[in-house]
Amino acid sequence: MRGSMRGTIVVAVVAGLSQCSLGAIEAGQTNEDTKSMSAADLEKAGDACRTQKDYQGAVQYFDEALHKDKKNAVLYNKLGMAELTSGDVQSARVDFAKAVKTDKKYADAFNNLGAVFFVQNTFSRAAKYFSKAVSLDETRAPFHINLGAAWFSENKLNPAMNEYSIALNLDPEALEEDARVGLTAQVSSPEERAKFYYLLAKIEAKRGDVPAVLSCLRKAKDTGYRNLASVYKDEEFSQLWNNPGLAEIVPPPAARR
Repeated sequence: MRGSMRGTIVVAVVAGLSQCSLGAIEAGQTNEDTKSMSAADLEKAGDACRTQKDYQGAVQYFDEALHKDKKNAVLYNKLGMAELTSGDVQSARVDFAKAVKTDKKYADAFNNLGAVFFVQNTFSRAAKYFSKAVSLDETRAPFHINLGAAWFSENKLNPAMNEYSIALNLDPEALEEDARVGLTAQVSSPEERAKFYYLLAKIEAKRGDVPAVLSCLRKAKDTGYRNLASVYKDEEFSQLWNNPGLAEIVPPPAARR
């Protein structure tokens, strides 16, 4: 079940201005107007750029804001988010680390630093930071999803499934949404969700909950799981091999000839 578990980083943006009306700062040059802007105004301009997916503009505004407010963990986190979205993973890692150093109780920054290590396939370090985020705020479903993804990638299936279960208890649609409002980098992908549902179906099969098994398999199919035929090979599902409900979801091998 390990497979390729490197999830897509889904960057959720903060609702902000309808357009980046102030314009991006030219590279290597500071606009005179920005010199007179407060750190808060620069932050709003960066938020507006990020809303419009002008991530380079956002990076420049947040960076300029940090020149005026060097100990602002939220600004470091926003700068890291913009850098991560634009593909500058190394810079994002540096700025998330600064956010964590500035505010050791900033759960979002710990989560996002974990996301950087996750996309770099350093899953044990990712799990360390995701665990810290969870310990700081246990109510955030994305944190549990990310920790589950890191452990899933290390083939630690039981703790991974526990985190996914917690996430779903907090938010039944936690694995259904492609993005959410906030400052969090959520590790998730359609492939991950599909594998999750198939694995969850196995667990429900062991528990003997047939309706739950069929529901999970249907979700695995709907989210694009490619190896559904394995349901007729995996012993966990042996009690359902003659179940008409299973055949509706995954036709048995004889029916495919």
